[in-house]
Amino acid sequence: MSSKSNPKADEFYGKPGKWQAEMLKLREIIFDCDLVEDFKWKHPCYTYNDGNVVLVHGFKEYCALLFMKGAIVPDPQGILYQQTENVQSGRQIRFTNLSEIEAQESILKDYIRAAIKVEKAGLKVPQKTTQEYRMPEELENKLAEDPAFYEAFEALTPGRQRGYILFFSAPKQSKTRQARIEKYTDKILDGLGLND
Repeated sequence: MSSKSNPKADEFYGKPGKWQAEMLKLREIIFDCDLVEDFKWKHPCYTYNDGNVVLVHGFKEYCALLFMKGAIVPDPQGILYQQTENVQSGRQIRFTNLSEIEAQESILKDYIRAAIKVEKAGLKVPQKTTQEYRMPEELENKLAEDPAFYEAFEALTPGRQRGYILFFSAPKQSKTRQARIEKYTDKILDGLGLND
């Protein structure tokens, strides 16, 4: 492969799998855009001056290029996809076969070059504040009813608050949301985040 290749990425791409041909083609396209190959989060990641630009990954139904700051990369073709409503920065271009990638090669290079420009310019994706997330009713009730819990929750960093809000909001049933809040009350009172 290229002298720019990373040994861990070589190993990743060398493993037979559902998307091997597609991901190898994506790698070839990325190498034409003069990024440095690294290996992060168990996937090949391509950087510019140590800033993460694009990552290659595969899922059950598709493989994708994940643009780390895709939310602010120009999208003239309307092909950047937001995985879930809570993903703030990253955007994907998804593929289900090799011919899709080959047909879009010049477009993909344009998107990668646009993402490099975003990185070169030092642009940052504006992040939602904690107040912009919809808080589940069960958490609002707990905050209103328990002053010590309210004080502890407010003392958490904004990232920890968002983590709890998203985690507590996820279940469809109220009793499950309530059970999660009760299970993590002591952690919140101790000033700890969800994964601390």
